[in-house]
Amino acid sequence: MTLLVSLTLAIQSRREFLLLAAQQNTTCYRLFHGTVEGAQGLNIDRYGDTWLIQSFHQPLSATQISQISPLLTEVCDLPVVYHDRSHTNSRIQNPDHQHDDINASKTSVMYENGIAFTSKLRHEGQDPLLFLDMRIGREYVRQHSQNKTVLNLFSYTCGIGTAAAVGGASKVTNVDFSSFALDAGRKNAQLNHVESQCEFIQSDAFPALRQLAGLKVGGRRNQRMPKYPKLSATQYDLVFLDPPRYAKSPFGIVDLISDYQGLFKPALLTTKVGGTIVCCNNVAKVDKQIWFEQLVRCVEKQGRSVSQHQWLNCHQDFPSFDGNHPLKIVALTLD
Repeated sequence: MTLLVSLTLAIQSRREFLLLAAQQNTTCYRLFHGTVEGAQGLNIDRYGDTWLIQSFHQPLSATQISQISPLLTEVCDLPVVYHDRSHTNSRIQNPDHQHDDINASKTSVMYENGIAFTSKLRHEGQDPLLFLDMRIGREYVRQHSQNKTVLNLFSYTCGIGTAAAVGGASKVTNVDFSSFALDAGRKNAQLNHVESQCEFIQSDAFPALRQLAGLKVGGRRNQRMPKYPKLSATQYDLVFLDPPRYAKSPFGIVDLISDYQGLFKPALLTTKVGGTIVCCNNVAKVDKQIWFEQLVRCVEKQGRSVSQHQWLNCHQDFPSFDGNHPLKIVALTLD
C-alpha cells in the first residue's frame, strides 16, 4: 500500500473524529499515525494553524512532501511544515525551507477542548510544546480537579497543570527541570487566565519529590549534588506522574522499565488518603498488567491500598494494533 493510499484511508477513518474536534474547539490532533496506519515512523499532526509532518526512520523527499500536502490542505487549508528526525536522538536535521521557515518558528495559539496552549514548532528543544497523545490525561485531570490541590511532576510545558487549573483546582504545583518548558507553562496559564492558581518549580524531580514526600534527599554514589529548591513536605489531592523513559541526574536514575517504583514510592507518599495518583508509562515493551500489579504491590508495602482504579485510553487519532497502546495511563485512588 502506498503512502498516499495509507494517508487517504487514515483521513477517511477520522471523519467523525474531525467533526467532533471542530465542535469541541480542538485544533491539535494526529491525522496520521504511521507506525499503525502504514508508514513506519511517520507522523502527521495538526498544531493549531499548521500541519506538522515528522519522519523518524527515514527522511521524506521533496516530491513526497509535495504529494502529501494537498491531502492535508483538503482537510484544512493550513501551511505545512516538515521535520526530518531520522538522525541521532531524533534531532531535527532539515534546515528551514523558504516556504515554511516563518510557519515553523512563529509562536501561535492552538486549542484542545477550548483550552488554549502555546505552540511553536521550531524552538530550542526538539518536541512540539504539547504531547497530543496525552489529551485523555488532560481531560481526566480537568474533570477531577474542582477545588483540589494538584501536583504535576515532569510537567514539561504544564499541559496537565493548565487543564487542572481550568478545571477549578485550588492550587497546581508544576515541577520540571527545564526553565524553557516552565516558561511555556506560564504562558499557557496566562492564556487561560489561571496563573493565580499555578506555581512553577524549576527542579530536578528527585529532590523535589523526596522533599514533598518528607524523605531525605540523596544522590547517586560519587556524584556531587547540585543546589536545588528547598520544599516542605506536602500532600496533594491529585498527583500526576509522567516521567521520561530513561534519564540520569546526580540525584538518581529514571528508568521506566527496571525501576518505576523508584519514582512511584515517593509520589504516592505525596498523595492524600482518598486522593488519586495518575501514573504514566510510555514504554511499549512494558506489559500493562505486570506494571499495574507492581504499582499495587508498592502501594501495599507502604501500608496503603488501592480502593479503585481507572485506565485512561488514548483517543481515536492514536490507534494501536491490538488496543494496547504503548502509552499506558492508570488513575489509582489510594486509601
